[in-house]
Amino acid sequence: VRWRWRCSPRRGRAACPPAAQIRAAFLRFFEERHGHRRLPSAPVRPRGDPRLLFVNAGMNQFKPIFLGTVHPRSELARHRRVVNSQKCVRAGGKHNDLEDVGRDTYHHTFFEMLGNWSFGDYFKEEACSMAWELLTEVYEIPRDRLYITYFGGDPSLGLSADEECRDVWLRLGVPASHVLPFPLKDNFWEMGDTGPCGPCTEIHYDHVGGGRNAAALVNQGSPDVVEIWNLVFMQYNREVEGNLLPLPQHHVDTGMGLERLVTVLQNKRSNYDTDLFTPILDAIHKGCGAPRYQGLVGDADVGRVNMAYRVVADHVRTLCVCITDGVYPGFSGAELVLRRILRRAVRFCSEVLHAPPGLLASLVPTVVEVLGDAYPELTRNLNQITDIINENEAAFLSSLKRGRCIIEQTVQQMEPSTKFPAEVAWSLYGSLGFPLDLIDLMLEEKGITLDSAAFNELALEDAKRKAGGLQAGQPGNTNTHLDVHSLAWLQSSNVPATDDSPKYAYVLGQHGQYEFSPCQATVLMLYRDQSLHKEVGAGQRCGVILDRTNFYAEQGGQDSDQGYMIRLGQQDILFPVEAVRLCGGYVIHEVTAVETLRAGDQVQLFVDEAQRLACMTNHTATHLLNFALRCVLGHGTEQRGSHVTAEQLRFDFDTKGHVTVEQLQQVEQVVQDLIQKNEEVHMAEVPLTLARGVQGLRAVDEGYPDPVRIVSLGVPVEKVLTCDSEAALQTSVELCCGTHLLQTGSVEDLAIISERQLVRGVSRIIAVTGARAKEAREVGQCLATEVDSVSLRMKQKITSIPEMQSLSKEVGQLTKVVASTAMPQWQRRELQTILKALQRTANTAIKKLELQQAEKAAQILLEKYCNQPVIIDTVPADSLSILMKVVNQLCDKSPGTSVLLLSPQASGEVLCACQVSKNCIPAFSAADWAVAVCTQMEGKAGGSPIVAKGSGNARGMQGALTTALEFAQSKL
Repeated sequence: VRWRWRCSPRRGRAACPPAAQIRAAFLRFFEERHGHRRLPSAPVRPRGDPRLLFVNAGMNQFKPIFLGTVHPRSELARHRRVVNSQKCVRAGGKHNDLEDVGRDTYHHTFFEMLGNWSFGDYFKEEACSMAWELLTEVYEIPRDRLYITYFGGDPSLGLSADEECRDVWLRLGVPASHVLPFPLKDNFWEMGDTGPCGPCTEIHYDHVGGGRNAAALVNQGSPDVVEIWNLVFMQYNREVEGNLLPLPQHHVDTGMGLERLVTVLQNKRSNYDTDLFTPILDAIHKGCGAPRYQGLVGDADVGRVNMAYRVVADHVRTLCVCITDGVYPGFSGAELVLRRILRRAVRFCSEVLHAPPGLLASLVPTVVEVLGDAYPELTRNLNQITDIINENEAAFLSSLKRGRCIIEQTVQQMEPSTKFPAEVAWSLYGSLGFPLDLIDLMLEEKGITLDSAAFNELALEDAKRKAGGLQAGQPGNTNTHLDVHSLAWLQSSNVPATDDSPKYAYVLGQHGQYEFSPCQATVLMLYRDQSLHKEVGAGQRCGVILDRTNFYAEQGGQDSDQGYMIRLGQQDILFPVEAVRLCGGYVIHEVTAVETLRAGDQVQLFVDEAQRLACMTNHTATHLLNFALRCVLGHGTEQRGSHVTAEQLRFDFDTKGHVTVEQLQQVEQVVQDLIQKNEEVHMAEVPLTLARGVQGLRAVDEGYPDPVRIVSLGVPVEKVLTCDSEAALQTSVELCCGTHLLQTGSVEDLAIISERQLVRGVSRIIAVTGARAKEAREVGQCLATEVDSVSLRMKQKITSIPEMQSLSKEVGQLTKVVASTAMPQWQRRELQTILKALQRTANTAIKKLELQQAEKAAQILLEKYCNQPVIIDTVPADSLSILMKVVNQLCDKSPGTSVLLLSPQASGEVLCACQVSKNCIPAFSAADWAVAVCTQMEGKAGGSPIVAKGSGNARGMQGALTTALEFAQSKL
């Protein structure tokens, strides 16, 4: 098929090709002309990489290939040359463009990365040739506007200049004056501190042209000469020690930002002037009525209106893509970053563009119109995106209102010449998501400054805490993670991948117990300190690679098996297996060698059967739960993640709202029914393409091996695979490599002990099974009985404040126990509702009794002092609250009277409460009165000019009464 570009970009403004055509031309060029396999974009939520917040480059999904850890039976392992347009987000983490977006005309949080890859296929010659052909012959970019950079070498690393790359460009006809060497920081690409890396060659474009030589402007930060394409040649591996070793297989990884390419081909100087953005900018103008976008920056952009246009246009694209791919605004990690993006966009909408609420969500259809053809998932999720943006915008506007109130209240209570407390600012920033710059602005308007040093200290502590959590989530012992060189050696030495099919070798015995077959294996190699060994000495920790194993390696959300191995003929010497990992098809068993282990040793493997059976039970229960949620909440309910351990199961899923008590009960009932039916669990390996054709199949976004394992409850796999079969719509059918029960009855019971929203739109369930579920139900019943007992006592007529306070305390303690104890979540919520009502009842009763007591005390004092302008006395009161009520009662019944009362306590403390008549202000201040009195008692006090309270020591009480009278007389 003859390939050609359908529209020349060099025929004047009217003939400028649309972005969609430019993207399609790139993909078709590599697919049709150079035999690349076109792949869809991976979601922006990273798959299996906890160190990444978002997919931020086209190569992210191919990391297992570069690292050599790809499973040999997976689809990924078959790729040789591929092409795609990858959705990327750079916000938060190492690559963070968030604060730069809007200030200039080229930074973005979301962008599209056009890329072509070679995995051990072509290298420098072909990669450069293809790139030059596409740019100059297909896109018809003038050759004299293109400049090439290559790696100029680094003597400190022993790396010479990449003359091979330079010579390729010269042979392609690029003038020597346009082929420029640059050092390590510009032209040597690294994945991270360790791992695959190599020299790169970049293609730069001169926007000015006109026959000039712009070589001096390349890599100098000039907006006139910009990089448009980077070709990375992965040929080294950066070791832990920092040295570079040649990779066993060379790869090509290229990336070209679509936004920049479109800017070039549409003869623009700003990405925001291309048709990727202009429809969105027009929609913003229509929605807010602000002056039209003019592309102004810096001081020329009066009122930051143009910056606001760019921020909103960029951020709404990011929101659409992220929400579609399952990243919702939330409180940690990527979700927190997206929350900040949304709130930044809302602020620019409301504060700069003065747009009405809802503008951001109204832009979603326009974004979908621009990007929907390339990424159809956007079109399918349009309503969900709109709803989530609207909900989060409303929540933020409400938070802004609350935050402003908190700032006002805090400022009123502050003493003059003090800084705004960092704790309050941090709470506003962290809990309400109140922007820090807005806090500074509001304080500046009031002539107050934030305690920045204390705030930065809090931020540093938080960063350390989060860093500690991140490290904990990173891959653990290096003895189970094969490095790229060791993997390459194993493969080149024809060491066979581990046969782990014996992990599925178990049956149900005559008496209903599971019987696990033993497994005999041969030690092929040992792995320690990032290198392979034939022998490991006693006491050393290492990874053991076997020819076959019955141990389950951690994958698919299920914990690895534990157990031990023995050497044949040495039954009394156990080698405990602490963890099991799968790496590049090899199963690595982490052990501490109690004696010398050698390659060639024959070993017998024994899985911890109790731990395995508990994992099997919880994994099968996870499938039952997935099916039940779909039955109760609807077929649109999608799994977002799961984790199965011997103790419990965790399941994350999409939800449009809070799961109700009734729905939780219904979900548990569906699971109970399936357990009671004791359905057979059918499992079989089938070709991946055949499996994906099953209607109703449940699968998560991850790479599956081929063939793939299907787990079907109650329906044989052969029937599920039948053409036009709808069996999978009526039961649970999932792609799953985990170990499962053979019959659902072995689950015995399932109790959902926790359900909460992780972020808006995603909920997490934690459930237990078997004996743990039974125990949770028993505990729930006991707590329900206790709550009933408290309810009955609350209905009795109680006239004693201490007795009612004791009952209130009991309700509070029960509330804490109910919140923290493992019990059915539906029952927890019911009890929490009852306890909340009981607490309100108790609080109301206490206030009523206190008021009655206060009225009696106030009446006695009124009769004693009979409308005198000042009342100073001591009265019995069980609390400061009651004492304050006595003071309030006196002042209400005698408005012209100022009152100060002391109440000695059994503990030796003296309580103080006072109120000054409004007629005496400002000469007479309650706060000053209370401070003078409590200081006499070596105590403290505070309040307002009208009311104040405090406490002190009984030893100074008589002197305090004298001070109170003298102070009042001096002010009246």
